[in-house]
Amino acid sequence: MHLLVVANETVTGRALIEAVERRKDGDLRVTVISPVNQPERGYVVYEDTRRAAAGRRLDRTLTMLRDEGIPAHGIVVESDPVTAVRDALAQLDPPVDEIVLATHPQQKSGWLRKNVVDRLRDSAGSIPLEHVVVDVAAETGQRNVLVLANETVVGKALLERIRERAARGKASFLIISPQSDPTKGEHPEAERRLRRALGELRGGGIDAHGQVSHPDPFTAAMEAIGEERVDEIIVSTFAPSRSPWLRKNLIQRLHDETKLPVEHVVFQPDEVEGGVPA
Repeated sequence: MHLLVVANETVTGRALIEAVERRKDGDLRVTVISPVNQPERGYVVYEDTRRAAAGRRLDRTLTMLRDEGIPAHGIVVESDPVTAVRDALAQLDPPVDEIVLATHPQQKSGWLRKNVVDRLRDSAGSIPLEHVVVDVAAETGQRNVLVLANETVVGKALLERIRERAARGKASFLIISPQSDPTKGEHPEAERRLRRALGELRGGGIDAHGQVSHPDPFTAAMEAIGEERVDEIIVSTFAPSRSPWLRKNLIQRLHDETKLPVEHVVFQPDEVEGGVPA
């Protein structure tokens, strides 16, 4: 039997490995594909980090399966899961006999919000598909933290808060920098600040990636949450007297809409990482 496994962040989940092991009897061959979605909007900075992280997770999974005597190979693909499966079904030889799809739980899964399970069943036709739910946070303690910051992204207070959070437990950080001027096609200053912040964090061994995104911070945050699992939110703003985000009640709106913990960090103009103005 040729089993196609579809998973990204959930690829190392125990529930997924067990679903594969249940099919171990007989001649089992496994192909694992890990789709890495690119955001629908926004310029991705350090986009290689997403693919590299997916590759590391995939390698661990293939090693676990091979250690169990299961022939397995896999690939990271830069496409949505539905397109990835359609391509795999058309190209794989021998043909796929069964599909296992792993997602986060409903409240955390961007794939489920996009109705990927039903869409994949339509694409699979007569090929059986099993949907496995993997709670990565419960299994590993890994938390995904969404950070919202634009001009304040290189502030010492924010970067120190991220470092403190990383030191406290396993965490991956997605930094979203809403565009200052949505009428412009390029945002070099926002990209420069974001690259600098990511460089500081990654230089310290912190798993961080980011993008310049929608000018409205609330919309930008909700789009990011629609794309991937988010467990916590950190928002960095100027002081209340200077912050349009606070005048729009951003912190409370995010908490009410997402039901996630939202932390607020206030930027101090004289506290820029490295001493250079942002």
